[in-house]
Amino acid sequence: MESQFYIKTDSGSVECQLCPHNCKIKNERVGICSTRLNRNGVLESTQWGVIASSSLDPIEKKPLYHFHPGKMIYSIGGYGCNLKCVFCQNCEISQFVPQNIDRFRIITPKELVTKAKMYLNNLGIAYTYNEPTIAFEYMYETAKLAKHEGLKNVMVSNGYINPHPLSALLSLIDAFNIDLKAFSDDFYKRYTGGRLEPVLQTLKAIRKSGKHLEVTFLVIPKLNDNEDEVKAMIDWIANELGEQTVLHLSRYHPAYLLNNPPTPTETLLNFYHLAKERLQYVYLGNIQIPEVSNNTACPKCGNIAVKRNGFNASLVGIDEHGTCTKCGYKSIVIV
Repeated sequence: MESQFYIKTDSGSVECQLCPHNCKIKNERVGICSTRLNRNGVLESTQWGVIASSSLDPIEKKPLYHFHPGKMIYSIGGYGCNLKCVFCQNCEISQFVPQNIDRFRIITPKELVTKAKMYLNNLGIAYTYNEPTIAFEYMYETAKLAKHEGLKNVMVSNGYINPHPLSALLSLIDAFNIDLKAFSDDFYKRYTGGRLEPVLQTLKAIRKSGKHLEVTFLVIPKLNDNEDEVKAMIDWIANELGEQTVLHLSRYHPAYLLNNPPTPTETLLNFYHLAKERLQYVYLGNIQIPEVSNNTACPKCGNIAVKRNGFNASLVGIDEHGTCTKCGYKSIVIV
């Protein structure tokens, strides 16, 4: 499958313009994500239709807490990523790209949408597990068919995508969870191989589009847990994305190439309370702390709108429009 976003050069190389790496790829070579191959001046997506993992998940597992809580969503992922995070939580598929693909493993967008429609209580399709950006052409075609069939499209991403491809997706994707890995360009360069600014621009573009947005921050001891830096990140989210932006603070566990100890409970509690000073909706992930509830409360009157037990969610204090049944506050919960 030919890639959509690239330019040719006189030397026979191509420049991929899908993500901010803008890889310059020589003939018969691949870019940083290992999924874009220059074949005689044509940039091909080598992983089109290849599904490495699929599952019917609670929407809360993405995590998305304010987008149709209590629903299930058919989740798919392929191989590869355009970042090289040393702490990758899904390294088995995101940091490995098989180059010899069994053609019988390919699932067409039509087949995928048909399968998604077979599941009861299924909201739609989530493009997740590995980085969906690198499967742009497949995701775009699938999302277009899914939307036509009345299904929702969800993208769980690192946000490392160029403005033009992102703009093309915004008409099809209904909800995003973007992983903001740190609020330091040095961190991005040293531990992910990317840069911070393109991710911030992605977040602002999604917010401006009006599509549902939630943000996840994985707190890694001694790497991105500087309190001043985290305060700056929280302030940026509140100022640039709005105080109603949903923030998930997730506990880190050793993975892939990083063996730092798990995030201390005290650190997560501290950041939780700091975030609650500026943001209305803050949740903790990968950990359960008795003194912190992951229920969604009305920010105006405190009425419990969504009650959660793990990934199970029940609507207890909002109506079909996402409005608080006690005080009439229009929350940002989409039901």
